[in-house]
Amino acid sequence: MADTLPSEFDVIVIGTGLPESIIAAACSRSGRRVLHVDSSYYGGNWASFSFSGLLSWLKEYQENSDIVSDSPVWQDQILENEEAIALSRKDKTIQHVEVFCYASQDLHEDVEEAGALQKNHALVTSANSTEAADSAFLPTEDESLSTMSCEMLTEQTPSSDPENALEVNGAEVTGEKENHCDDKTCVPSTSAEDMSENVPIAEDTTEQPKKNRITYSQIIKEGRRFNIDLVSKLLYSRGLLIDLLIKSNVSRYAEFKNITRILAFREGRVEQVPCSRADVFNSKQLTMVEKRMLMKFLTFCMEYEKYPDEYKGYEEITFYEYLKTQKLTPNLQYIVMHSIAMTSETASSTIDGLKATKNFLHCLGRYGNTPFLFPLYGQGELPQCFCRMCAVFGGIYCLRHSVQCLVVDKESRKCKAIIDQFGQRIISEHFLVEDSYFPENMCSRVQYRQISRAVLITDRSVLKTDSDQQISILTVPAEEPGTFAVRVIELCSSTMTCMKGTYLVHLTCTSSKTAREDLESVVQKLFVPYTEMEIENEQVEKPRILWALYFNMRDSSDISRSCYNDLPSNVYVCSGPDCGLGNDNAVKQAETLFQEICPNEDFCPPPPNPEDIILDGDSLQPEASESSAIPEANSETFKESTNLGNLEESSE
Repeated sequence: MADTLPSEFDVIVIGTGLPESIIAAACSRSGRRVLHVDSSYYGGNWASFSFSGLLSWLKEYQENSDIVSDSPVWQDQILENEEAIALSRKDKTIQHVEVFCYASQDLHEDVEEAGALQKNHALVTSANSTEAADSAFLPTEDESLSTMSCEMLTEQTPSSDPENALEVNGAEVTGEKENHCDDKTCVPSTSAEDMSENVPIAEDTTEQPKKNRITYSQIIKEGRRFNIDLVSKLLYSRGLLIDLLIKSNVSRYAEFKNITRILAFREGRVEQVPCSRADVFNSKQLTMVEKRMLMKFLTFCMEYEKYPDEYKGYEEITFYEYLKTQKLTPNLQYIVMHSIAMTSETASSTIDGLKATKNFLHCLGRYGNTPFLFPLYGQGELPQCFCRMCAVFGGIYCLRHSVQCLVVDKESRKCKAIIDQFGQRIISEHFLVEDSYFPENMCSRVQYRQISRAVLITDRSVLKTDSDQQISILTVPAEEPGTFAVRVIELCSSTMTCMKGTYLVHLTCTSSKTAREDLESVVQKLFVPYTEMEIENEQVEKPRILWALYFNMRDSSDISRSCYNDLPSNVYVCSGPDCGLGNDNAVKQAETLFQEICPNEDFCPPPPNPEDIILDGDSLQPEASESSAIPEANSETFKESTNLGNLEESSE
């Protein structure tokens, strides 16, 4: 850095995940001086990557190791009455990574991502289909990343020699985006590798060599059309995050699309589930008697608190058992359990199931026929939106800027400063740190859960319809005791997360084993590997997998701060992503921590009306007025915010 940072702030935030970004925005909006740093890129485990960016991320984790500096830059700055908490420089939140490539390997040395400015090389090992099981080994618990294995099929082009390693020519875009300006305050521009690469790209008019054939070189070339989320979530249309986006007017930085359909998997088949009243009565899957049964039960769920006698004797049993006591057919029980409530058969109580069903129904109709929204360009856009808000109100951002340690006063046991990678001491009153930055000795008593994730690139939808622009969610129930239901979210190209002619599929569940062991059985039920022999066969029913990634991610949510050893009282812990479908946990966590830092202050209030900004000397002093308030989040109109308000027009 050419210039040193200011030496004092009110709040220092380490990590740019969604909770940290919301808190940084809220503190900056409340007039606090905020420094927001991250040792890598925007989003942490909430980030989205282009395809080449994902390959770079994989290689970065593969080569990740603790780097011990020979020069004690920060140790010399620790005084006698101080002690240091050295922050971890190795991210151990990702484990058991396995990569498989099924698309034809027709790569040439000159193949690169469209619009790329700089090549980035990632090694991918190829193997034929019979060798894949042997080559794709699993790492030990201490390893953060396994060797990437790429499963290849024998019917591929001669260039894919099973005994040789292929150099995959990806590309990491290093150009800068334009500055984002608002209210005469500019958000510092960042490189495209740090922000989601949503710059429009010229259409590729090259004819494909075979009908419906998609090759690996095409995926590489169109890599910037992909925005691949590390964590797969949706937004409930009446959830806390949507309400916060509207209230704070951060929604102007993002665009959203409706989830167009909810699917169910029964008896080896995928079918669409009716959601709205109109869908129920138009459904051909339900008999007239079932339609009446379902509408009666859902009407009860909307106001179940008014009828305690209906569930009072069933509070101690699971929701699955409760549904059996109602006048519902097995078909309706399955739909309510797995496609509406989306709760566990064994772990969810009757009350949990009724609350989940009511929440689903409450969110229907606000922006479409399903309760869910998805942000264009991926989930990784959301942390960036709040970072923009923080920067607009004066927050300072430093990416790829590591913090060496926290400086703690021995007497008061409070943190007083950080020391960064350049040896600069920066003082602050409050410190927010994402969980993965803490050293192992501080987290020795923490019991982490794990999330199993899979990301697939496929050539068609799991349920073919007249429209190829469907966004779907599907829950596959657990088959065996001790395992968990798998959530499947399928994204089409209109979500700006994949190239045309492909679908991006995310699978998520709570881990019981490695990600591949947890999810592979579901993948095999819904998809088949891509082969050259089958590409001419138009009768193939299942979508074909072109590329697949499996990994386990740490779930650090809902951990009490008392579990961390010797945590200073003014250091607050932010968790990584949880396994839930929505983002309510992140918003609740952010608001709770904000109230500890700024008690009795409004959490992310609406921005001031530009007409109410008073020019005082050379500085802008925003003053909110009643006229600047945005309409309430529970408004039924489509005028709640610029982009959310136009959502219906942007949906397919």
